[in-house]
Amino acid sequence: QVLLAESGGGLVQAGGSLRLSCAASGRTFSSYAMGWFRQAPGKEREFVAALSWNGDSTDYAGSVKGRFIISRDNAEKTVTLQMNSLKPEDTAVYFCATADTRVVTYSTRDYWSWGQGTQVTVSS
Repeated sequence: QVLLAESGGGLVQAGGSLRLSCAASGRTFSSYAMGWFRQAPGKEREFVAALSWNGDSTDYAGSVKGRFIISRDNAEKTVTLQMNSLKPEDTAVYFCATADTRVVTYSTRDYWSWGQGTQVTVSS
């Protein structure tokens, strides 16, 4: 079992940056792909970014490509989402999740363990 805890959310002005971290517990963390998702009020949870079990492959939603960077440290059991050039439309609760596969995947159905989420608010 992998337990996840996000941190690093907050309030930032448009154009600013935030760095989200996801701390994992459990022996099998390094065996699985990891992803970040977000959910805005009244909207469905959507894919943001994912990376493979060893960090060699990544995938991003079109809306964040070029602005966000996902990375992982298997020794520290952490996954990080560096968010730059933030926009008001990035406002949401951000979740990290563990996939049931080693390769990148953007479908929520492929993720079996989720954190509680961290709020990101971008003011205009």
